[in-house]
Amino acid sequence: MNRLLKSHSLQFPIVTLLHPREQTRAVLLAIALGVILGGLGMRFYDWPLWVAAALFLAVLLVPGIAKWQADHRRYGLTAMGVSFLLVTQGFHSIEHIVQWFQYHALNWSMRASSGILSPANSEWVHITWNWLVVIIIAALAIGGVRNRWAWLLLIWAITHTLEHTYMFTRYLLVLDELKKMGITHLTAQGLPGILGQGGWLAESVWTKGTFLSRLPGLTTAIRLDVHFWWNMGEMTLLLFASHTYLRTLLRSSALASSRAEP
Repeated sequence: MNRLLKSHSLQFPIVTLLHPREQTRAVLLAIALGVILGGLGMRFYDWPLWVAAALFLAVLLVPGIAKWQADHRRYGLTAMGVSFLLVTQGFHSIEHIVQWFQYHALNWSMRASSGILSPANSEWVHITWNWLVVIIIAALAIGGVRNRWAWLLLIWAITHTLEHTYMFTRYLLVLDELKKMGITHLTAQGLPGILGQGGWLAESVWTKGTFLSRLPGLTTAIRLDVHFWWNMGEMTLLLFASHTYLRTLLRSSALASSRAEP
């Protein structure tokens, strides 16, 4: 039985890492409590969905912190970082999927398709979160996550973040221009980036009129789709990188345990 469990752990190492174990009851209780409190707030106090969702995540964070502390004790600091990034980037991916569904399946407007945590759909949040992800991935590489998928993930995350940096810079420049004209009631959120409709690749003086400005998808996709695919690619590479690293980690742990057995 012990060998079977170890074999299962090596086959699905991400599941093994993310299993709440001793925090299972606390996680289930937090989910139930978050849903109940959020539902009551929306029903009786007219909370918008994002407030209920934020409360749900805040309640879930309590057993989540305990779970990450347990990961640190059981597998080490790097594995705890992998666990943290898988969970947080997973929730971030859900937000992008919801936005995509709102726009393409529900036919909501681009402005209305802002996900569940709509106030978080801002340039300040995007730039902060993506640079934080790059820093965490780099720290994980220093800690030992150095397989080919991890290097591709780091390159992808840096490239993704550079696009957000470009958009954030444009956002600040447009805000400054609006302020100089005395316009303070308009926002500069949602400007194109390097890729997509109206982006640098499609409109810059260096690329306009060349084949680069006519690349399907890269110069024609709307911003929502561009960043949906940026995020899906990032999450996919994170899963492969985590699986490869954790499989090696758990194999070493299982080997050490077998040697310690009488």
